Amino acid sequence: MPQVLIIGGGLAGAAAATWLARDGHDVQLLERERGPHDKVCGEFLSFEAQDELRELGVDLAALGAVPIETVAVERRRARGATPLAFTGLSLSRRVLDEAVLAGAAEAGARIRRGVRATTLRQSGPGWKVGTDAGETLSAPDLFLATGKHDLRGWRRPPGPQPDLIGFKMYWRLADSRSLTRTVELHLFPSGYAGLQMVEGGRANLCLVVHKAAFTAMGGRWEALLSHLFEACPGLAVRLSGATPCHARPLAVAAIPYGLVQRESEGVWRLGDQAAVIPSFTGEGMSLALHSARQAAAFFTAGRKAEAYQQHLAQDLCGQVRRSTLLSRALVAPASQAAIGRMLHPTLMRWMLRATRIPAGARTGVEPGIVLPRGSG
Repeated sequence: MPQVLIIGGGLAGAAAATWLARDGHDVQLLERERGPHDKVCGEFLSFEAQDELRELGVDLAALGAVPIETVAVERRRARGATPLAFTGLSLSRRVLDEAVLAGAAEAGARIRRGVRATTLRQSGPGWKVGTDAGETLSAPDLFLATGKHDLRGWRRPPGPQPDLIGFKMYWRLADSRSLTRTVELHLFPSGYAGLQMVEGGRANLCLVVHKAAFTAMGGRWEALLSHLFEACPGLAVRLSGATPCHARPLAVAAIPYGLVQRESEGVWRLGDQAAVIPSFTGEGMSLALHSARQAAAFFTAGRKAEAYQQHLAQDLCGQVRRSTLLSRALVAPASQAAIGRMLHPTLMRWMLRATRIPAGARTGVEPGIVLPRGSG
């Protein structure tokens, strides 16, 4: 029986497994996918995420990460752009998650792939997990890192902005030169879409749209694309002559944007199971990695899951609240119009700062707790 059982092998779960195994803990991780796979994600790596990955020993340049130096926002034909205060990076989750998971295995964590957790219950002082193979696994401590997907019986609250559907599609652009080193945010009625290059010469189109608006379009991807191209002439130009890399997009519904878990119920909640920040911020991966390192630090210090969850919520509540308010403004027609008239670099830089993890939260922990550090 392992000391720690982690459900989920995405960034948060794999990072936590790495830190815990490096600290000498006996860790087993369950990942339901058998091999590399794509996820609904904008795939933007802020400097915070890059720092976390560097500590984990991940060489982003060697993996083919694409530099991003400018952010642009468009509404109809209005466009504003500003340089980032740092060089961002763009890398597909298919590549990045595998690299972090490999690092966890190298650190000594036992990785089991193709195993899906189906049930979770407390049993005395520990936990029992049922799997789709019909087995029951036990462990004294349980880390829940299932990302945007909830484990049955452990559904998250809806969050302040739960009415959006997320889509993602890779494209081969006819001309990608003008998108080089830039991430674009396109506002359209009832949603917004991000576009940026990733490794392999592909462009990642990741967007959210109101569920009611998508339903009114007949629930069809083709109708949503037509809506995008009509409302976003700049995006229509970008994708003119482009070839989709897959027959259908990836999709995820009922994303609990704005959620911050303040209670743990004895489980160590990581990543999107702990807090869900709107996608336009580009901070989702940073948040996942931050939660993993904080949890490992609290666990190694002998603290309880409840103390970690409350500390993490305090770290992130302001950032997530501000980001969710901005996300609501980005999808509401009236506020979209106002934003379209104010696409000034100063406003855009404020939005970027307001949606970052506070510097103090990234380095400060309670007395007696030391954040784990890598050798990179």
